[in-house]
Amino acid sequence: MVILGWQRFTASVAEIILPSMNGQDEGITKRQLGMILLLGGIIGFGLILAVDIIDVGREGGIGPAQTWALLAMALAALVGLSLLPLGDAPA
Repeated sequence: MVILGWQRFTASVAEIILPSMNGQDEGITKRQLGMILLLGGIIGFGLILAVDIIDVGREGGIGPAQTWALLAMALAALVGLSLLPLGDAPA
């Protein structure tokens, strides 16, 4: 039963990420691009903060390069979030 539930879950995720192309290669959709940017921005933001938290022995906190990287990741996440409602139109 667990396998059937997992197969349903993976099938539904596959439908969202890889919609049917009806035999045509239309490329990536705006929703897919939005998901990629949103997840990349969130994960990147978290990893940049994790580097600062894990490297406890270093003093100085978040420097200018990390600040710019955090801003870039936040911007990528916001752009991705804005693309999600645009649907399955080609990007």
